[in-house]
Amino acid sequence: MTQTAVYAPAPNPLRGIGLKVASVAVFMAMSTCIKTVGLAVPTGEVVFFRSFFAIPVILAWLWWTGDLAHGLETRNPMGHLWRGLVGGTAMALSFTALGLLPLPEVTAIGYAAPLLVTIFAAMFLGETVRIYRLGAVILGLVGVLVVLHPRMSVLSVAGATKLETLGAMAMLMAAVFMALAVVFVRKLVQTEKTAAIVFYFSLTCTLLSLLTIPFGWVVPSASDAALLILAGLLGGFAQILLTTSYRFAETAVIAPFEYTSMLLALAVGWFVFAEAPTGPMLIGAALVMAAGLFIIWRERQLGLERGKARRIVTPQG
Repeated sequence: MTQTAVYAPAPNPLRGIGLKVASVAVFMAMSTCIKTVGLAVPTGEVVFFRSFFAIPVILAWLWWTGDLAHGLETRNPMGHLWRGLVGGTAMALSFTALGLLPLPEVTAIGYAAPLLVTIFAAMFLGETVRIYRLGAVILGLVGVLVVLHPRMSVLSVAGATKLETLGAMAMLMAAVFMALAVVFVRKLVQTEKTAAIVFYFSLTCTLLSLLTIPFGWVVPSASDAALLILAGLLGGFAQILLTTSYRFAETAVIAPFEYTSMLLALAVGWFVFAEAPTGPMLIGAALVMAAGLFIIWRERQLGLERGKARRIVTPQG
């Protein structure tokens, strides 16, 4: 009898959580590099560095896991293209916001993305949204509005205020495109390997970013170039950590630890960029995180109920 090799590792929630927290920390380090560069380098050029220098890390990971020969096979090249377009737009908008807003504020507004996924999944994937989850989404979006409210004084004559308003709008739109990207990924995972999804996303963003050269790329300083290259390497490494974390534990176990990014953002914002958090930002972020945690808990409960129902209706013996 031919035996089938099993590649899935044994469940290890603590390892999964550790890898998830590590990925959040590395992503925060990546964002810190990009924010340090600020607006000195055009956004399209920043996207290029972030995407291009992630590719060698991903390829090295595939080689190390022995999946380089078949890990990049794809049945849906157009799906990767659309995901790259949407995800690349989200990346460009979020990088713009990083140059205009405090890091904790960018992080808080970005928490709108998982909430919007719930809405888009119902619209485009036909997923059922129950009243509890819908109520949590509404609460979370109220939290986002609390964060955004101080930035909506578009009539102010202060140039800095107008730039911050632009940054807030850019990050809100980034959250919308992030959520749409998740919808595309949910379709891609039905036929594509995770490694292929990660690789072709970086490749698509790299190629698309080259289209922005006519809009004025610059020769970055040595320090800026080093930070941008580091951001790309960190981004690729963080993606690997994130992908690996979900192999050791269920999504419902790992997902809540995404919110450790707020603690890191507050620390980095305070100690690196001298950014003091505001009251509305903290209140709004708390509402958004509470909504996100409730959705995760609710989905966990529903999953347990569905599993129990299957065990009841499945004939025994």
